[in-house]
Amino acid sequence: MKELEKYMYFKAKAETLGTARLLRKNLTYYEKLIWEKLKGKQIPGYRFRRQHPIDFFIVDFYCHEVMLVVELDGEIHNHTQEYDDGRSAEMEKYGIKVIRFTNKEVEENIESVIKRIKKEVLDRLKSPPWGI
Repeated sequence: MKELEKYMYFKAKAETLGTARLLRKNLTYYEKLIWEKLKGKQIPGYRFRRQHPIDFFIVDFYCHEVMLVVELDGEIHNHTQEYDDGRSAEMEKYGIKVIRFTNKEVEENIESVIKRIKKEVLDRLKSPPWGI
C-alpha cells in the first residue's frame, strides 16, 4: 500500500478494509442517491470515496483532499446519538470534519444536501485545519 493510502485510511486494519469493500457493494437506497451526485469529482472537482475506512470506523463518504466525512443517518440513528457524537469526535482528532444528513433530507431535498456539501468543501479549502 502506498504511503498516501496508508495515511488516507488512518491506520485501518485489513479486516476493516475488507468490510468496507463489502459495504460498497451493498449501498442503501439513500447512499446510492448521494453517490450519484458525488462520484466522478462532481463536487468542485474533488474525489469522494464511498464506504471509506478511517481507523476502525467505516464512513459513508469521504473526501481526503479536504478531510470531510459525509454521513447519512437512518432511523436507527435516532437511538445512537451518543455513539455518533463519540465517533465524530474520534475523527475530529485527525482533523476530519463530519457532517450528517438524515435519509429524509436526502430523499426530500437532495439538492440542498449537495449544496451544503459543496459549501463545506469550499470552506475547508479556504481555511484548511490540517496545516497546509
